[in-house]
Amino acid sequence: MLTRIITGIIGIVLAAMVIQTGGNIFAFAVLLLSFGAWYEYCNAFRQKGYKPTLVTGMVLISIMWQGGFLGSNGLLVGSVMFSALVIMLLTVLNHDNFDVLSAVISLAGVFYIGLSFVHLVMLRFVGGDTVISTSLGDFQTGCAMVWIALIGTWASDTFAYFAGCFLGKHKLCEKISPKKTIEGFIGGLLGTTASVAGLGVFFGLDVVMMAVLGFFICVVATLGDLVESVVKRYTGIKDSGNIIPGHGGIWDRFDSVIYTVPFVYYFMYCTRFVG
Repeated sequence: MLTRIITGIIGIVLAAMVIQTGGNIFAFAVLLLSFGAWYEYCNAFRQKGYKPTLVTGMVLISIMWQGGFLGSNGLLVGSVMFSALVIMLLTVLNHDNFDVLSAVISLAGVFYIGLSFVHLVMLRFVGGDTVISTSLGDFQTGCAMVWIALIGTWASDTFAYFAGCFLGKHKLCEKISPKKTIEGFIGGLLGTTASVAGLGVFFGLDVVMMAVLGFFICVVATLGDLVESVVKRYTGIKDSGNIIPGHGGIWDRFDSVIYTVPFVYYFMYCTRFVG
């Protein structure tokens, strides 16, 4: 537990520095994280005998990342089409070692991981140089949005954990994640709704709308966590990796974020908070 706490504190400090800095440093950090999560995804499916295309996947994720970094929707859409064509073509060019199921698993992972991390870059660049004034100083709009997405996700996990520990009696989804309880999920909903509403007050955003966002962040974060749990059960692994002492792998730490970041990105646009 001590290792987990110390690693968590160090991680939060490093994340804060990178998020606040933004620009190339933030974008490059996101690219490295996406590579790490992709490697762990490929390694998980190798345990079942599949052969996801690691290097090709990294190249395709890099192209997606470039589209998000440059703000080029054309490049981003093109990279999606290109990824599908290239990966399926490999079943012909490398048919002795790369079957159709490995291709489908590869393509799903490139989209699942690559596109989500691209949205993290896009979310940080939302609003350009416009700022939100707070009691702690000015925040670029995109910086504020990233904090809302991440703090909301962390709040969901934290409140659900403690509510489940003290009150949990009824299983939420026992066959997929035996430790999750309905009481924990409700605690997560209440805690995340309140936390994101509080961020709304801090950033001067519509508090009711932020409370609604918080509610749905918890729902989406829980689903993201369950998705990884399904894959880990299917592939027979406990953690996606061990690169983060006490926390497992990158995919373990970002399984919920993979779902919440795109949701926050489109929620902000649909409700016209930004752009």
